[in-house]
Amino acid sequence: MDSIEIGLWVTGGMLVMVVLGMRVAFAAGMAGFVGLIVIFWSKKDFGGEDFTWALTVAVKTAGQVPHSKVSAHALSLIPTFILIGYLAYYAGLTRAMFEAAKRWIAWLPGGLAVSTVFATAGFAAVSGASVATAAVFARIAIPEMLKIGYNKPFAAGVVAAGGTLASLIPPSAILVIYAIIVEQDVGKLLLAGFIPGAFSAVIYAVLIVGIAVIFKSVGPPVTGYTWRERFASLPPALPIVAVVVIIIFFVYNPFGDAWGTPTEGGAVGAFIVFLMALYRGMRWKELKSALIETAKLTVMIFTIIWGVLIYVRFLGFADLPGAFADWITSLEMSPMLILICILLAYAVLGMFMDAIGMLLLTLPVVYPAVMALNGGEMVSAADSAFGMNGTMCAIWFGILVVKMAEFCLITPPIGLNCFVVAGVRPDLSVQDVFKGVTPFFIADAMTIALLVAFPWIVLWLPSLA
Repeated sequence: MDSIEIGLWVTGGMLVMVVLGMRVAFAAGMAGFVGLIVIFWSKKDFGGEDFTWALTVAVKTAGQVPHSKVSAHALSLIPTFILIGYLAYYAGLTRAMFEAAKRWIAWLPGGLAVSTVFATAGFAAVSGASVATAAVFARIAIPEMLKIGYNKPFAAGVVAAGGTLASLIPPSAILVIYAIIVEQDVGKLLLAGFIPGAFSAVIYAVLIVGIAVIFKSVGPPVTGYTWRERFASLPPALPIVAVVVIIIFFVYNPFGDAWGTPTEGGAVGAFIVFLMALYRGMRWKELKSALIETAKLTVMIFTIIWGVLIYVRFLGFADLPGAFADWITSLEMSPMLILICILLAYAVLGMFMDAIGMLLLTLPVVYPAVMALNGGEMVSAADSAFGMNGTMCAIWFGILVVKMAEFCLITPPIGLNCFVVAGVRPDLSVQDVFKGVTPFFIADAMTIALLVAFPWIVLWLPSLA
């Protein structure tokens, strides 16, 4: 049995374990470890002759790889971004953002739902965690919508779909993970997420208004706020805006050199939100809750990364990514059609795996194949001006797959955001939430199609850096 066959058998076994319900981190780690043993045992040219030697080398490899990768400086972004979100919530900044959006936008048909979408986008700009965003607004926005007569599944669907915006709008934990796996510039990837994230929020808002106009009972408008009340709602929401601006300037300063790295920007942002939280009267109990929730979510993400990196190292020894890249480039199909097929495969895979695990498991194989294609043939001549054959192609593909990860956060049966919303709201079943997010599948499909057709939407901002 050659290394490619071993790689296929081990990958198949890992997928079976995931389908049977084993956590991605443990399934990937176990499959990778067993695969390393088999690879070393079968390769006499590595210098080994027996199972004991193969087991020893596999243990050393599995032990070294996770530490060497997870200790990467860029990964320290993840806990700081998550901490910003939880501190903002416990300090009341999130509710202030929602209140401001409600007073300015809720007069539209479906206005309270539109306010929720824009408020989740604002919170996403200081959080970076989709699950945290969905959990926070399930507590804040759903009661407000139900109070004025919104359809319960629709209200839940708005929150679950709005929470996915944190995957694209920086600071984004998934974008950081993508950058680490494919070894691309974290700062440029974070910049690339701004316009597609805002674009997604606008598409959601247009969809909600359209539904509310057609079905008038779905989302009644909220009126009665004076201009004085609207302007009075802005100062409490300004701290979040200030943090977003600071993080942007750390990543990209249009007036000169950047002030620092994205990691430093995340740390400064967390410190500023902490000071704001203290100023607004946050007590030790709330600070403790924010720290514990941050630790839980960070450990979950890092555990997935640890397990998957063992599997990734096995893939390297099995040369499965190279074989897949050779097969993709040998297909008699246009690169654009191949890209669309890859995105459709992500849509199907996302029905059975969580977003982070899905990207970590597939990128080591899929990314080399995509980069082996001629990026210039995928786009128009105008879009090629952004340098699609190099780093920009990697950034464009990264935004596309992260958008697909957003899509997978609300697709049954695994849609994590839907389970989070149902868990926070005991009066809602998971089936209610999945029913409510159904219209947003159309919005996400439209957004992905536009990002594929017009790469400049993604590439314009990072091209300036």
